[in-house]
Amino acid sequence: MKKIDVEICFGTTCFVLGGSHLQELENSLDNDLKEKINIIPQNCLGLCKNENYSQAPYVKVNGQIIDRATIEKVINKIKCEINE
Repeated sequence: MKKIDVEICFGTTCFVLGGSHLQELENSLDNDLKEKINIIPQNCLGLCKNENYSQAPYVKVNGQIIDRATIEKVINKIKCEINE
């Protein structure tokens, strides 16, 4: 099974608006999930500059944008991707 890419934005806007907590994502995952994902830190995904995406922090899971990202939302999306 191909691993799921999880891109976490650490740009200034995302970091200040809660993205700093997303650094703990890997520590919040059980071992089964850790083995199935690639966590990819990004300097900036550039989404906060688009008025359609003004709800930082952002994470992409297999290219799908999660706005107002929290660890719980990201884990739920990862689980959905695994079950598809």
